[in-house]
Amino acid sequence: MAGERVKLQVQERESRGSAESRRLRKQGLIPGVLYGRGKTPYPISIPERELRRVLTGGQGLHAILDVTLEGQKSTHPSILKEYQQHPVKGGIIHVDLQEVRLDQPIQARVVVELIGEPVGVTEGGVLSQVSREITVEALPMEIPEHLDLDVSGMAIGDTLRLVDLPVQEGVTFLDDPEETVLATVTMPTRIVEPEPEEGEELEEGELAEGEELAEGEEAPAEGEEAAEDAGTGSDGESGTNEG
Repeated sequence: MAGERVKLQVQERESRGSAESRRLRKQGLIPGVLYGRGKTPYPISIPERELRRVLTGGQGLHAILDVTLEGQKSTHPSILKEYQQHPVKGGIIHVDLQEVRLDQPIQARVVVELIGEPVGVTEGGVLSQVSREITVEALPMEIPEHLDLDVSGMAIGDTLRLVDLPVQEGVTFLDDPEETVLATVTMPTRIVEPEPEEGEELEEGELAEGEELAEGEEAPAEGEEAAEDAGTGSDGESGTNEG
């Protein structure tokens, strides 16, 4: 649901750099930066468990974070601006938080979720989601967690675009409504094996169409047939001269 606010306490980070970041991660802290409204970026660190808690809540990555610096009472309403993940383990290794005003709209990327099973799929078609996220603009408290698109009425050959996505009050879609394709239902791709061309040469030991071996006879090995022809005269007798 939109409008969820989560408290997040962070700590000041004395220095930057890859060595410092590695040291923090070994201590269970995630390095980050808090960007204020016209203020100098503030280096911070966040306990990994605390960060995981706020980002896996009901609002997920779109939660409004009430950030407080350790030892201070002031609150900084912020959103998750960017994050970096470990290339192998997948965990978050760095975050950028952006302080926002709750009375001014912001832009965000929101996931589109497909709802229902298309009629065309039951008839053998294939459903494809072309665009999984769209850009929206809304007040920070009105950014939706996700947007639902009903695809149950789609037949084979149908396409749904951003213009087909139900409008949500207070939310503006910024992508091109006609050019942004969200989902399609198409026939499955068939792989057709090429047929051999007429008159194609036979492989070694292969029989021509309609030709059969006599019972007990084996196909001649390569070179046998030529040798046999060379040693037989036109009358069928051996071509070897006697005496």
